[in-house]
Order: sequence, then structure tokens, then C-alpha cells
Amino acid sequence: MRIDLSGKAAIVTGSTAGIGLAIAKGLAECGATVVVNGRTQAAVDKAIASAKAAVPEGRFIGHAGDLGTADGCAAIVAAHPDCDVLVNNLGIFGPRDFFETPDDEWTRYFDVNVMSGVRLSRAWLPGMAKRNWGRVVFISSESALNIPEDMVHYGVSKTALVSLARGLAKRMAGTGVTVNSVLPGPTLSEGFADMLSGEVKRSGKTVEQVAADFVMAHRSSSIIQRAASVEEVANMVVYTCSPQASATTGAALRVDGGVLNTL
Repeated sequence: MRIDLSGKAAIVTGSTAGIGLAIAKGLAECGATVVVNGRTQAAVDKAIASAKAAVPEGRFIGHAGDLGTADGCAAIVAAHPDCDVLVNNLGIFGPRDFFETPDDEWTRYFDVNVMSGVRLSRAWLPGMAKRNWGRVVFISSESALNIPEDMVHYGVSKTALVSLARGLAKRMAGTGVTVNSVLPGPTLSEGFADMLSGEVKRSGKTVEQVAADFVMAHRSSSIIQRAASVEEVANMVVYTCSPQASATTGAALRVDGGVLNTL
């Protein structure tokens, strides 16, 4: 299968590292012109340098801005009025007990994890519908269904994305535009690797081995019994954005390594 996104404009939010950067590289490999987004210009510049090193023929455009705000979303839409592929990857996470999570933290999680995708989809979906082609993907998580007891606020925000994607898919029925959510499981991103760095030093094991130990300790239902790579998650997203995925819409696509113990 050869995925060809030549001539398509793609925007990947929160794409200066991890899954987002891997998605940006994957879309560029397929010929799309990709907007790489992060909060600071330095982070964007570093990410684009990494992306160009990996995909020398790729076309990347940087956009620095905080898309967790209404003003930040308005700015990227003004700078890039046409979008064919939108990957709502921007997200924050962190453990915090439910009884110690105040209203403003719930609001922050919804602004960043949910409302960024709401605002950008509302801005760009009409243009996709007019062109009779478009792809929107929300990066959710297995935590959307397997709510972590130490991150209820995070899990709820990711559940919202699954509902949002399903509802928007129905709203865009018959337009040639698909909307889906992708649910990664434990993934060996830079952030995850940083979290494990202490154990890597103490144990002398590789980061992959320590990540596998973590998965089996905290997500023992994993079938692959290891963390996924960012590229493995990106592969699913790139396919979902492809012309070949035209009959896949309103779906919650799992790249969770079998963590979710459901059919």
C-alpha cells in the first residue's frame, strides 16, 4: 500500500516531540505539507530540524503558539486558513488525586485536551466539507476507557475526545470528511523515557526493558507486554489520514497493545 498525500495541507497540534512529531514525520513522508506546532519557537525549530533530518524531502512549516487558549487557536487558523488533515494531538497529563484536583485544574485539562480540538475542528471542517475531502483525528488514549484512578481528570478528558470524534463524524456524514479517534496505550515517548530515567540508571537495563517492566506492573493486561514506539502509533494515524481509509469514520481505533481487555 502506498499512501499519497501529495498536495494536502496537514496540521498536527502539539507536535514538537513524541507521538506528535512521529505523526508529522509520517505525514510528510507521504507527501503532505505539515505544520509543526509547539508553544515556543525554540521547540518548533528543534522539532523541524529533527523532522527534516528524518525526512529530507519533507515539507514542514513551523507555528509557535499555545493552542490551549482560544486566542492561540484563532492565530493558527488565521495563519493557515486551509487544512486538509487535522491531527488533534495536543494534550497534557499527570497524576493527581481526585479529591485534590480543583476546578481550575479540570478547566485547564479541558481547555488543552478537549477545547483545542473543538475550536480547530469548528474552524477547519467547513472548508474540508466544501472540498469534499478531509481527515480529522483526535489522539485519545486507552485511559479513555480504562480510567486511571490517579488521573481521573485526564481520563475523563480523553473519554470526551472519543465522544467528540464520533459526534463530528456523524455531523460530517456524506461530505467525504472522516473523523476518528486513536487510542494509544503505553508509548515510549521522550516524556515516558524521562520518567523512567532514574530506574534505567539504577537497574542498568535499557529504557525499553524498563518500559516493559513498567507496562507489566501497571498495565498487566498488555498483550504485546511492552511499550509501543511512537512510530507504531503514528502508523495508525497516518493510515487513518489516508485516502485508503475513506470508509473508516466515527471509529475509536486502538493502538494499545491489547491493554484494553474488551472485544
